[in-house]
Amino acid sequence: MIVQRNVNKTIDPRAFDLLIDESFIRQGDLIKAIQDSLQQGIELEDLLIQQYRVPKAAIGKALSRFFECPYIPYDERMVVDPQLIKDLSHDYLWKHVWVPLKANGSVLDVLIDDPQDIVRGHDIQRAFPGMTIRYAVALKGDIKRFLQSTIGMTDTGSIEDTLGELVHEARAEESLAGEVDAIDENDSAIVRLANQIIVEAYRQEASDIHIEPYSDRKETAIRLRVDGTCSTYMRIPAAYRRALVSRIKIMSNLDIAERRKPQDGKLRFRLNRDREIEVRVATMPTAGNNEDIVMRLLTAKEPMPLEAMEFAPSTLAGLLEVIDKPHGILLCVGPTGSGKTTTLHAVLHRLNTDARKIWTAEDPIEITQEGLRQVQVLPKIGFTFAAALRSFLRADPDVIMIGEMRDKETAEVAVEASLTGHLVLSTLHTNSAVETVTRMLDLGCDPFNFADAMQGVLAKRLCKRICGHCKELYHPTVQEYDKLVREYGSNSWDTLAVPPYGDAFMLSRGRGCDHCNHTGFKGRVALHELLRGSDELRNLIQNRAKTAEMISLAKKGGMITLIQDGILKVIAGLTTYDQVRTVAMK
Repeated sequence: MIVQRNVNKTIDPRAFDLLIDESFIRQGDLIKAIQDSLQQGIELEDLLIQQYRVPKAAIGKALSRFFECPYIPYDERMVVDPQLIKDLSHDYLWKHVWVPLKANGSVLDVLIDDPQDIVRGHDIQRAFPGMTIRYAVALKGDIKRFLQSTIGMTDTGSIEDTLGELVHEARAEESLAGEVDAIDENDSAIVRLANQIIVEAYRQEASDIHIEPYSDRKETAIRLRVDGTCSTYMRIPAAYRRALVSRIKIMSNLDIAERRKPQDGKLRFRLNRDREIEVRVATMPTAGNNEDIVMRLLTAKEPMPLEAMEFAPSTLAGLLEVIDKPHGILLCVGPTGSGKTTTLHAVLHRLNTDARKIWTAEDPIEITQEGLRQVQVLPKIGFTFAAALRSFLRADPDVIMIGEMRDKETAEVAVEASLTGHLVLSTLHTNSAVETVTRMLDLGCDPFNFADAMQGVLAKRLCKRICGHCKELYHPTVQEYDKLVREYGSNSWDTLAVPPYGDAFMLSRGRGCDHCNHTGFKGRVALHELLRGSDELRNLIQNRAKTAEMISLAKKGGMITLIQDGILKVIAGLTTYDQVRTVAMK
């Protein structure tokens, strides 16, 4: 029985047979739900979820089996290519509920709620002539959310059109011998360009945007850092360098008249109705009376679970033992952008229960969690990390997180807090876990107090991940095998369950494809090194022993170094030795 939904739509109850087979709903309830949907004008899928408590994933699975195509739920990280819908009526797409997801050569992936709808099928084929249409099914609400996010990104128009407009205007200015620096930061093209740069950086999953003006009428470079590597994204006419910088400073509430000293600010940028990101902005005076701007996109809103961070099993077990202790200091160390704050928030997510009172002092607050009391420090008014930490000690804390150990005062108060029964988490910029001990002592910490307080130091690096779409196995040379053994340590290598060199020993690499821009890498994988406190290590710290002695002791205690963890991930097919060597070798 196929029930008429309205003039153009029908409901086929067979699409939901799997829900009955798997006991999510009884047949009588399904028939009643269909009738209520038609009478009340409510989408059947929404009714099943809200009134009958049918899991959304179960409905998707049922539709996938019925229509014999993949089911794709809404995911804010999945960005639809705006170029595919720029020539289509947004009202039409909203009314008829379908969206083109991506094109790969002559194959177009389309998301629709009914892949068997012949009328819409003909419309799609007319809109994309010559393309092979490959359908995926989704709930109507999810398709509309995809449309909302994509239409939001296309409202500002095409960045190529804006750049063409700027080039045309710049040439007109030059031909009239006008004063090019007089172009206003409120010019509509400049406003659109600033917005489009942020949108495009988000679409390309960039972590940073670099705006680099040059003197002598050279074009201004816009560079994006994607997966840890900078590359030039576009260049704009020199005539607009001041206007673009001023526009971003206005968006960040910075002083556009001040060009002689660095400034820091941030802005909230709404990509669409459902998605807003925070952007941290830093300006820096450069040669030729110019200003560079670096913008960091803070897109993470929810904490990652520790189990998703690809720790080595022994490292994860050791870290869990450290954070289970009621007091002490855990430091997460590494260079800028290595995921230190993300890791500490994952730890806090693990600790975040009703039984604990958790205070954090951050600059800025990048990730929010319900249950944490999070405080933004303001150094300009004297509310520093050290001041916040002192205040926390009067606010009945169990766990304290300090964004960064920047000075002696903060370090000393943190050590004092850990010795008085609190678990203190913080970050530091050092090269390795063991070097962190020396750095803390150099900051002025008392070696006896710090030795007693330190429970663990977790060092982190991020290296490029092999693209999952073009990854292939290959048989390495004996020289490559020997290099892995030598860098891991021949004695430690023998304890691994790795076959000896031969036909069975394979590594992975990326061929290069459209998904990874033909680089062979897409995304990043974390490397970890955990130094745990012990009686022997405390004795070395108190005696200010050399770093080499502490490294030797840590290795004897089973510490997996950054390079060793990287090699384990090379063997697992996640990355390559060259990438590990780039970030983990000294």
